[in-house]
Amino acid sequence: MKESQIIKEIPLANTESGIITIATVREPYGEESEPVVSVGIWLNKSSDEPDWKVHIPVDSLDEVIAALQEAKRTL
Repeated sequence: MKESQIIKEIPLANTESGIITIATVREPYGEESEPVVSVGIWLNKSSDEPDWKVHIPVDSLDEVIAALQEAKRTL
């Protein structure tokens, strides 16, 4: 059974009402599928679905976090 939990909502910089959501999703693709972290980006929070969404498998999470930190250092 798909179960999601919002961890954090972050205002999207340079927008009036955009947000970034970070959520955990258990069984996102059906029974016994591996959990993911879902990152959603809304340019305008009034819509029901995000403009962009990515699911990151838990097993890849540490490497993705490290790559994001490296990207931030290069900017």
